[in-house]
Amino acid sequence: MRVGVPKEIKVHEYRVGLTPEAAREYTAAGHEVLVETNAGAGISAPDAAYEAAGAQIVSNASEVFANAELIVKVKEPQPSEWTQLREGQILFTYLHLAPDPEQTAGLLKSGVTAVAYETVTDKAGGLPLLAPMSEVAGRLSVEAAGACLQRHAGGRGVLIGGVPGVPPARIVIIGGGVVGTHAARMAAGLGADLVILDRSLPRLRQLDEQFQGRARTRFSTRHAIEEEVLAADVVIGAVLIPGAAAPRLVSRSQLAKMKRGAVLVDVAIDQGGCFETSHPTTHANPTFEIDGVIHYCVANMPGAVPLTSSYALNNATLPFGLALAAGGLDAIRNDPHLAAGLNIHRGQITNAQVAKSLQQPHKPAQAALAA
Repeated sequence: MRVGVPKEIKVHEYRVGLTPEAAREYTAAGHEVLVETNAGAGISAPDAAYEAAGAQIVSNASEVFANAELIVKVKEPQPSEWTQLREGQILFTYLHLAPDPEQTAGLLKSGVTAVAYETVTDKAGGLPLLAPMSEVAGRLSVEAAGACLQRHAGGRGVLIGGVPGVPPARIVIIGGGVVGTHAARMAAGLGADLVILDRSLPRLRQLDEQFQGRARTRFSTRHAIEEEVLAADVVIGAVLIPGAAAPRLVSRSQLAKMKRGAVLVDVAIDQGGCFETSHPTTHANPTFEIDGVIHYCVANMPGAVPLTSSYALNNATLPFGLALAAGGLDAIRNDPHLAAGLNIHRGQITNAQVAKSLQQPHKPAQAALAA
């Protein structure tokens, strides 16, 4: 199969769909790989590294989209990209369609087959292609919170770990999944006063055992969220419902009661955000302030560390991408985990949560593929 890798064009997105090492795995398997020139610049991978891996360098994205049968990206296609997609082509990337009706309409119109990293599953019921970026985003969320807490950034002027004789910052993490766990590891390591909320008692037991008293766990109810948010210096939103829009867990009215200069980091912003006042921001302008509370809502947080992120992502996506390149639609038909990743196929929404969030018709993946 002919595999295409365009350069990412989202604002301050420096990751790349295939590293040179991953490209070599595709060419070694007999596939042709087309890489847009400078696609790997953000990870210091020159065109020559891709050529050494057996890939062909092309001069622009149009050549990639026009000639490739499988497009491998990182972030959701932008308007200038989705208009170049076509029926018979497979798109393999993050999509986050639930809060994005415009992108969804564009992909439906194109007729493309779109497989979303964030809904591909594994035998354990996990999300193996979302996990590595969730790990990165979780760790970055605490770094971002620390920077936002500084007074010149509008924050309270609190050091996360405090110093002897001065209390540390109180960090509340809503959601004990991959993002929440990695955020908690960073926060605990810095010595924060840490609380983790989740609705799964088994997960809370695991976290309690893991952190050995360095974090307090609490069952997540509306009352518990409100109580903890109002006492917090930092709130990290780390809630995920696969494929669906994130639930809004902190209201505008609660915001007005928070400490002035407190920080909200909404890692769920790709799925619409879990704070009522959230809206997507960029690395160029990462924060905004409402009611004296600083919001950090960058929709592609791992793009800030593209070398780490690209390799972590490629380690996870490689076997699935190679399967798609080898089998095309048959790979999706024959693998329930890839089928779970299918969000759109030839003008049909094939993911139930996406369809529900957008109030659109839904056709199950296998039925759509059989049509």
